[in-house]
Amino acid sequence: MVDGGRGRTRTWPEVTAARPATAWSGAAARLIEQTGRRLRSWAQTDTAPGRLVPWLAVAYGAGIVLYFTAGQEPAWWAGVAVSSVGAGATFAVRARPVAFPVLLGLTAIGCGFATGTLRGVIVGHSVLAYTAPSVAISGYVEVREDRERSDRIVVRVEKMEAARLRVRPDRVRLSVRKGTAPAVGSRVSLKARLNPPLQPLRPGGYDFARDLYFQGIGATGFVLGHIKLEDSSPPPGFWLRYAAAIGGIRDGIDERIRSAISGDRGSIASAVITGKRDAISAPVNDAMYISSLAHVLSISGYHMAVVAGVVFFVLRAGLALIPQLANRQPIKKWAALGALCAATFYLLLSGAEVATQRSYIMTAVVLAGVIFDRPALTLRTISVAALAVLLFHPEAVVHPSFQMSFAATLALVAGYERGLPWFSNVPDTSLGARMALWGGREVAGLVVASLLAGLATTPYAAFHFHRLAPYGVLANLLAMPVVSAWVMPAGMLAVFAMPFGFDGLFWNIMASGIDWMIAVALWVSSLPGAVGRVCAFGIGPLVLGSGGLLAVCLLRSPLRWSGAGLAAAAALWAAMTAQPAIYISGDGQIAAIRNRDGELSVAKARNDDFIVKEWLAADADRRNASDASLGAGIVCDRAGCIATLFDGTLVALSKDVSSLEEDCLRAGVLVTSHTPPFGCGAVVIERGPSQAGGSVALYRNGAGFDAVESRPRGYSRPWTGMVATIPAPAAITRSPAQNATPRPEDLGPDD
Repeated sequence: MVDGGRGRTRTWPEVTAARPATAWSGAAARLIEQTGRRLRSWAQTDTAPGRLVPWLAVAYGAGIVLYFTAGQEPAWWAGVAVSSVGAGATFAVRARPVAFPVLLGLTAIGCGFATGTLRGVIVGHSVLAYTAPSVAISGYVEVREDRERSDRIVVRVEKMEAARLRVRPDRVRLSVRKGTAPAVGSRVSLKARLNPPLQPLRPGGYDFARDLYFQGIGATGFVLGHIKLEDSSPPPGFWLRYAAAIGGIRDGIDERIRSAISGDRGSIASAVITGKRDAISAPVNDAMYISSLAHVLSISGYHMAVVAGVVFFVLRAGLALIPQLANRQPIKKWAALGALCAATFYLLLSGAEVATQRSYIMTAVVLAGVIFDRPALTLRTISVAALAVLLFHPEAVVHPSFQMSFAATLALVAGYERGLPWFSNVPDTSLGARMALWGGREVAGLVVASLLAGLATTPYAAFHFHRLAPYGVLANLLAMPVVSAWVMPAGMLAVFAMPFGFDGLFWNIMASGIDWMIAVALWVSSLPGAVGRVCAFGIGPLVLGSGGLLAVCLLRSPLRWSGAGLAAAAALWAAMTAQPAIYISGDGQIAAIRNRDGELSVAKARNDDFIVKEWLAADADRRNASDASLGAGIVCDRAGCIATLFDGTLVALSKDVSSLEEDCLRAGVLVTSHTPPFGCGAVVIERGPSQAGGSVALYRNGAGFDAVESRPRGYSRPWTGMVATIPAPAAITRSPAQNATPRPEDLGPDD
């Protein structure tokens, strides 16, 4: 067709130009449609019946975390009301496929929040706010701990006397001289110096006061002088009598162990059997952590599994030798019941810490599955265990023991569900047969388990302890077979033989296996690069990394690999975290200043190695708290100390009011416990015994500083303490008894 004599000079270009655009649009549309179908298919896989059950435990724990992030203590009825409304709404939409799981998850978050608030009400008690230099205390010993240099007791207070002492804690934790701690259940009277529970040593650091609050402890300190034992009548109350009975059993076993095995070997043997692990020497304890073998010292899933597994195997093998029973009775279920009883006794004997409770619940669920012919080792099992622990101890969610324990178990269970069937179905070739004969599969399984547990716990170890274990797989590969096949069985035989008096041989057998474990720990910790130090980072990367772990372990579709992206983003975020220019202690007596070399120099008006050690660890600094180089660039006199920041700014730590005027004129930053003069030209950080903000970190921000407090203004939770006036101590008459006052070098960080 001709258009005005021009032919198709306009038609063809328009058509040919339109074709590529139409084809490209169609391909993009098809790609989007295919991607949408694939994502919907993956989402259906991950939300299939039963797949969302583990996420309920996650939502429940998130609600508890939300409770701990509140700046003010929430009203107990608020969480209960929200949970009730959510439960009603969830029931109303139970037939809707999308609204039901969404509302169920939100209700689980509300229930977690309500559980935290109710737990705070249940454990509510008084917390000391200021130091009380001399207080007379009468009460019962509830807990006794043996440590390397001193002992420690927890006293349930019956009577506390000090002039005008308004806050009287119900329970206090006290340090005493080594070997002078009374037995659990003893009624004692003593005089002690009491301190408030230790606040975070740096902003974002671990809150010791919160931990002690949920243990019912309102003050820490140390005994002055003597401990007088009162009447020897049985302690009142069921729980105190129970604690005395269990404490007596633990002390008896501990004494038998230490009489047969000396030194660190005896301490580790006692830690494995009774849970008393505080007397291990610092070099060995550090080596165990550096080599990633410290999990052996804390009774958890591994120990519970070994005890239950050995008892189950022995009982089932013994019953199988009786044909009449083996052919007619469910001996497998009988063996599971016996293993459950043994695990229960082990739980009570070990002190029933949170990690032990978690492992016991998981072991009990597994054994119950055997008894009732149900699948045992699944993600639902760990979900039930997490819900049970958090229901009774919601504060555990912010504790490193809970986080690392469940992270490792989650990774192992997920790996078991997805990897073990493939691993077990390796073709039975001659090579495969030789591997099985020589234990190749077991070795490979141990390597894989160590890798999974190590990777899963890495974010939490880095966040809480600021270090990694690069050689953890090597240490576990060398030590754990000996611990599993030698140390633990020998310890169990020793306990069974103890009533008959033949336990000494088994303790010595156990000690030889512990020697090997200690040798492995010391060797691995001495390897180049054995300590992987990490600078402190905030809660954001930890939450993001936790989300990545949950995605990888709980999702079944390829969407789970998005968790690897979240983990990588968390690692990058953590690596980009800015480090403070200055750390300042809560009382203003110690400051760490980043010098021109980028390292911390420490100025201090009092000695406190614990807080300096924490600052160095948070800075990924390899030096110890007594290193002479920490004083580089610090000039001190009677009036205070002067240091130079990396940019040349002078930092003054004032000890005396007479130096304030000059410090204000010359210093850029002034740290003091006194009120500075009006118009002071320096950035003033006022800290003292009555300061509520706690420790401070200063970050350089252009020409000024951003100050971050460990307890921000307006933050008020029960564990922060109450205002109390502590006057001069009242006169106390000492009773003739053994001197229990520890030496200064024996005291711990919160004594």
